[in-house]
Amino acid sequence: MRWLILAGSTLLAAGLGVAGGYWLSERGTLSTGLDRAPSSAGHSGHGQDEGPAEGRVLYYRNPMGLPDTSPVPKKDAMGMDYIPVFAADVEAAEQGFVKISPERVQMIGVQSEAASRRNLVRPIRAVGSVQFDERRTYVVSPRYEGWIEKLLVNTTGEKVRRGEPLMEIYSPDLVLAQQEYALLRSSINEAGGEASSATRRLLEGAEQRLRFLDFPAVALERLRSGAQPQSTVTLPSPVSGTIVDKPSVQGMRFMPGEPLYKIVDMSTIWLIAEVFEQDLAGVRVGQSATITVKAYPGRSLTGRVAFIYPVVGEQTRTARVRIEMANPDDLLKADMYASVEIASPVGPRDVLAIPESAVIDSGARQIVLIDHGDGRFEPRAVKLGDRAEGYVAVIDGVRADERVVVSANFLIDAESNLKAALSSFAGGGHQH
Repeated sequence: MRWLILAGSTLLAAGLGVAGGYWLSERGTLSTGLDRAPSSAGHSGHGQDEGPAEGRVLYYRNPMGLPDTSPVPKKDAMGMDYIPVFAADVEAAEQGFVKISPERVQMIGVQSEAASRRNLVRPIRAVGSVQFDERRTYVVSPRYEGWIEKLLVNTTGEKVRRGEPLMEIYSPDLVLAQQEYALLRSSINEAGGEASSATRRLLEGAEQRLRFLDFPAVALERLRSGAQPQSTVTLPSPVSGTIVDKPSVQGMRFMPGEPLYKIVDMSTIWLIAEVFEQDLAGVRVGQSATITVKAYPGRSLTGRVAFIYPVVGEQTRTARVRIEMANPDDLLKADMYASVEIASPVGPRDVLAIPESAVIDSGARQIVLIDHGDGRFEPRAVKLGDRAEGYVAVIDGVRADERVVVSANFLIDAESNLKAALSSFAGGGHQH
């Protein structure tokens, strides 16, 4: 019968140990937040290590959780020391606090963080590819027929500046238009003030024709100054950028409208991201995005959502989202593969929030532990709101700057539950 009682006691202790998440000490005693080294006077001759007293001892409880207490130190039938229950712990429990010794707090790794106001943001992840900015892409396409006499920019990928010479061309149309302008200008100069208004209008028409043919402004200014028509004209670059396509070859004949160069200003680039259909509700124009590419591991770039295309892919069920971003030093190249995170706000802005790890969720209610310092923790019910990126909004229950336990809170909760169980076993009496 004695062995049956001992076996039952062992099973009860094992169950309490699993529920509370505690360990047996080297000497075999159950370690809880109530464990403290008793005073040397109270334990002399009872096999306990001597240590400084931490408050007044009310009584000693059975180490195995049995409903048995003692006003003086003693051992149970298995030779285990009874555990002291201090007045400070009982007082803290009556005030609604859980009291744990500083040594215990350090041992189980308790950490806390202050509740603060923040904007909750949920990242929407997608993949995409780098594309040229369509608004910064230009084609050099003459409006006249001609021949390339000399190609001055002769390699794809070369950078050019606005106004930089690209090629020297011969065009019968340009030569004829120059000669017409020069002849009318000479007639007006010879006639002086007697030049007819009709002649002046013809000169203005000849100049307008040169402009319509995209005659270089520098060459037109020389004609106005009295220079003679030139058989070849230097064609300048209309913009600054990078040559990404060059179908022109020295000596070739070109026709009106034929592209000779394609130039892209790569200071701004587009990223076309493929966003899943279910994430579209969280994407808005103006949201910030973080971009990473395999070519530059460990480095991230930022952009802004500029446009959401109106079509969802029938097969992929994704929508194309255009993200505009700066391209310092031309780091990004066309058709690069990229990973994207779009910062999508969740709920209202500037809400009081705490880490999700601070919440003890029983299903019926949510609890957090408020850290009051000196090993004193207050369980408090809270009402929660939106969650994002490891944080949850607090609607009620916590004030700003109050510190909540974010690590080892389940151990503290288990400890408080164990204390409540032991108190119910003791029944408030001091049996021995």
